Formats: sequence, C-alpha cells, structure tokens
Amino acid sequence: MTHFAIICPSAIGHLNPMCVLGRELQRRNHQVTLFSIPDIRSKVINSGLNFEAIGETEFPLGSLERKYKQLGEMSGIPGFKFTANWIQQETAMLLRELPEALKAAGVEALLVDQTTPAGSTVAELLNLPFITICNALLIDREPGVPPFFTDWSYRPVWWARLRNLVGNFFIDRLSQPIESLVARQRDIWNLAPYSSVQDFYSPLAQICQLPPEFDFPRKELPQWFHYIGPLKDPSGLEPVSFSSISFPFEKLTGQRLIYASLGTLQNRKWEIFQTIAEACLGNDAQIVISLGNPNIQDFALDLPGSPLVVPYAPHQQLIEKAALVITHAGMNTTLAALSSGVPLVAIPITNEQPGIASRIARTGAGEVVPLVRLNVPRLRDAIRLVLAEDSYKQNALRLQDTISHAGGVTRAADIIEQAVSTGQPVKADVR
Repeated sequence: MTHFAIICPSAIGHLNPMCVLGRELQRRNHQVTLFSIPDIRSKVINSGLNFEAIGETEFPLGSLERKYKQLGEMSGIPGFKFTANWIQQETAMLLRELPEALKAAGVEALLVDQTTPAGSTVAELLNLPFITICNALLIDREPGVPPFFTDWSYRPVWWARLRNLVGNFFIDRLSQPIESLVARQRDIWNLAPYSSVQDFYSPLAQICQLPPEFDFPRKELPQWFHYIGPLKDPSGLEPVSFSSISFPFEKLTGQRLIYASLGTLQNRKWEIFQTIAEACLGNDAQIVISLGNPNIQDFALDLPGSPLVVPYAPHQQLIEKAALVITHAGMNTTLAALSSGVPLVAIPITNEQPGIASRIARTGAGEVVPLVRLNVPRLRDAIRLVLAEDSYKQNALRLQDTISHAGGVTRAADIIEQAVSTGQPVKADVR
C-alpha cells in the first residue's frame, strides 16, 4: 500500500478528476490524502478522500469564493492574467508549507496537477516519486501546436509555427514570475536548476484526460505521456459536488433538451446567459441552464423563454439526456458531452477554453462562437446548425467511441501503480 498525496488547484474542474482518481487508488487499498486550502475541506471529505489543510494564512475561509467571484466577472487576457497571479500566490504557499505537511503525514508518492508548478520541486526535495496529471488542456509547448490559451487552428505550415512561437513567448513572459519563484527556491534547497519547462513534469508518467484524437498532432511529447480519456467515476456522478442541492427532474418535459453551463468559474457573465436563453427560442426544445454555483443569489431568473434555471446541476445526468450542450468549453463539460456522444456549441471565455473550443471545431463535434463575436443571431445560427446537421452528432459519437477505449481512470491507476512500484518510466505503448 502506498500513501499518495494529491496536489492540485482548488477549482472543482481540477478537484473532480483528481478525486475520481484518488478514489480508484483507495479502492486498490492505497491511502490517498488531498492537501489544499481550508475552503474545500468539506467537499473533499464528502468525496471520500482524506484531507489536510495548508495555506490557512494566505487563503483563510471564504477567500476561495471571493476569487471565484472576481474571475467569474473576467474574460480573455485579464482572466488569464488573474489566473496566473493566483497560481503564483499558490506556488509560494506550497513551496513554504507543503514539504513539512507531506513529511508529517507520511506521504510516499505525489499526484501533481500539471498546473501546479511547485509539485515537482517539492517531490524532488523529499525524494518522492510523482506523476503529472493533466486535468485541464495540456500546456506542453511545441512550435507546431498553437498555445493552449488561443483559438488558433492547427496549421502544419511555416507561418503558423512562427505565430505559435510568438504566442509561446507571451506565455513565457507571463509565467516568468512563477518560474523565477520556483528557481529561487530550488537554489535555496540546493537543487539543480531546471533547463526546460518539461522539467516541471514527471519523468515517470504524465497522464492526460484527453483522448488522442481530440488533441492537435504532437511530435515532442515524452514516451511516458499517456492520453487516457476522462477521469470519470463509473457512476457518472461527480465526487466533488453540492449534494445538498437536488435537481428537479420532475420538471423535465420530455422535449428535446438543450443543456447550458458556463462551469463553476466563468459564471458571473449574466449577459451570456441572457444571450443563450434568447438564442434557444424557437427550437422546440426545453432549455436547462446551470449557474454552476449554489452561492449565486443575485441573478435575475426571468430569462426569455422561461428556461429551467438552477444554481447547480448534476452534469453527466443532464448531458445524457441532452441533444446539445452549450458550454464555455471547460474541459470537464466538454469531455462529459463527448463521453455521451452529445455535440456542442462552445462560447470560450478565458484561460485554456479557446484552445479546447478550437479542438471542438477541428473534430467536427460542434460549433464555436467567440465571445467577442457573440450575439443572439450568431449563436442562434450555430445552435440550429448543430441540431440540424447529422455530422456533428456523428463526430461526437466517434469521439465517444474513442473515449470508451482510452482506458480512463482504471488505466490511469494502472500506470501510476506501475510507475511508483518500479521507479521506471511507463511508456505509452505498454498495456
């Protein structure tokens, strides 16, 4: 039995797949503890995992909701910069507090979210094996692939490579304070300096929620990089949810269902909900809109067409019933829809969402309406096109089949156990 620590952002989109993975490892008789800020204690414990609080000074109770509210009102580059500053603050806290917390708990291996840059350095300091988990869109950089925060299409031509290099330069500039913070701490701890961004990720195994067919073609990933599909619970239920809120399934009419959600972070853009409701009129469908946060109290529920609006919804159960999902192109919602063979209309807002949306468009599983071009006629046209053209549904079903064969959480746990027990890289072609 191994005692695993989970280190990841406190956002539900990262917590849910990590907790699914943690529960699978617990089922195999391992011990799993998630280390994070106090605000998520009850959610993690309710999911069935152990929890250790850190960062209580910088992130006292209530601070997470305030950050959610700030980010929920942002879009584009400002939202991206806010997220980067948040990661920098979290990185400083983890470098200071995590080593002692891990030692005190007797942790033997780490599962580190790819967007948590402190994890690899702490693991090296304590001489612990660690596995990188890509819960969001993978952020590995290479010239042939558009940067994750852009909506750029994949183009295997020289000018696209140049464009990608310029975009990656922007990422380098924005992430420089974080990388400098890690570099200074490594120097204090007498650890060798990192020579590339890849040094932040595991030399044993890197596990990604995407199926390979959904990503752009890549040439520079390490041999121990694994596309395994969504980290989903077999029940279809999310381990980190608001269990006290019940969904009124009795209000579903049996009409064709359109499910709309902007996730749990970008959910303060009221005008987008207004546009969605109006654009859905005239489709002979019932509209369900999830606000993604039970703490939202100040939203006017009087929307065009009287859609069923709820503070929070059981994602997968609604998606299973849907003919179409309208989303901000968050990773978990996108993968949930594709896992069910449901096409999408994406309205990306910030962070990696434009990159996910560009992959939705490239695979033909949906349409994309950029936020800067969002209006009722344009969104209405996209909705009607996806509902009318069978190719979108067929492409979503094709990706559903790919996901069903990717391995999911069972394959991820197999890889982790092999990597930790042998101390050797687990190559992607080893089954």
